[in-house]
Amino acid sequence: MVFLKAGIEYDSNTKNVSLHLLNYFMKKRVVVGLSGGVDSSVAAYLLKEQGYEVIGLFMKNWHDDSVTISNECPWLDDSNDAMLVAEKLGIPFQTVDLSEQYKDKIVDYMFREYKMGRTPNPDVLCNREIKFDVFLKIALDLGADYIATGHYCRKGTLIKNNKETYQLLAGKDPNKDQSYFLCQLSQEQLSKTLFPIGELLKPEVRKIAKEQELITAEKRDSQGLCFIGKVRLPDFLQQKLKPKEGEIIEISSSFSGFKKENLVFNSKEEELAFISEKQNYTKQKGKTVGMHQGAHYFTKGQRKGLAVGGTKEPLFVIDTDVKENIIYVGLGKNHPGLYRRGLLVLSEEMHWVRPDLKINIGESLDVMARIRYRQRLESATIYFTKSGLYVIFDNPQSAITEGQFVAWYQNEELIGSGVIS
Repeated sequence: MVFLKAGIEYDSNTKNVSLHLLNYFMKKRVVVGLSGGVDSSVAAYLLKEQGYEVIGLFMKNWHDDSVTISNECPWLDDSNDAMLVAEKLGIPFQTVDLSEQYKDKIVDYMFREYKMGRTPNPDVLCNREIKFDVFLKIALDLGADYIATGHYCRKGTLIKNNKETYQLLAGKDPNKDQSYFLCQLSQEQLSKTLFPIGELLKPEVRKIAKEQELITAEKRDSQGLCFIGKVRLPDFLQQKLKPKEGEIIEISSSFSGFKKENLVFNSKEEELAFISEKQNYTKQKGKTVGMHQGAHYFTKGQRKGLAVGGTKEPLFVIDTDVKENIIYVGLGKNHPGLYRRGLLVLSEEMHWVRPDLKINIGESLDVMARIRYRQRLESATIYFTKSGLYVIFDNPQSAITEGQFVAWYQNEELIGSGVIS
């Protein structure tokens, strides 16, 4: 196994290892976000081995024991593990309390989105607003040249017109690629970031940790929200969104709204809008099959928690109406209400990791795209119109959900993203 030395970066075009403009003869300072997990632990180790001056920093974010399953991801244990890793590596270690910023930028955002009937992705926002913004500024105040995280992704560097352009590349481990979670990063943020484990597979990371006798070597991966642990979502939401009983309405797969006739469109944009349009349901179009305690507690594609039995196949949420407090469900994972080919990203919610690749109004681009983490990349075409950016998939996608992020790629590079409207 070959590890890249300090000052050496991966050039995605030539597939060669090339010297970058980092000062090879001076130690660069890197602040690593030590989460108490194996990935960030190995990231810190690799950077130290590569000759960087490494500082470990643990972020204490918003935490509420009343809604956190504390025995699964207690922040205090994570902080202690991070400290022990720093001691083992012989690097300075600090804890920084970002509770206030996390509440303002992430927790309050989650409440707003759920109240509007949208399903947010706090991990994407946490990366954009906390790890690669607040945390980055703290690191720079400490004299850092870079920050580093344990994300399974890579950074490439291109030289265009004597100017550096940074690429956000998928991690080499196809089962752990986390580029989607970083889909809102900017060129400025990427310029100050290193991803030390992006070239490695997860088993290789654990092997290194074990060889170095790091306490995190066999620690389970966190399944919780960004740096705060595993949360009981209904309990979390009930802090501000109170329970309210409403109906669960089942929509038949033979519902007339699912039948798409061969229509003639006056423009391409009219066709794109039709393909991307949400289905509208009313309670009169279905039958009541149960009751729930709040439509804002549910999301499209959800199967668990409905508490409706006696059906031949599982019921899936196909839509929610928070104004009328109604959940619409369909029978089986192949119900037509779960699927559509298109979605719209409003212009103000569109983001280009590579601004130099941004298309203009009236232009289109063939891409690969995904609408959630761990989803395989799907062939799609993006169209930029006056209404916003349409993403039209070659094949229908299940549970396209408002508030989530769609990310689009060219080959292994994530070039842009946006919030699904």
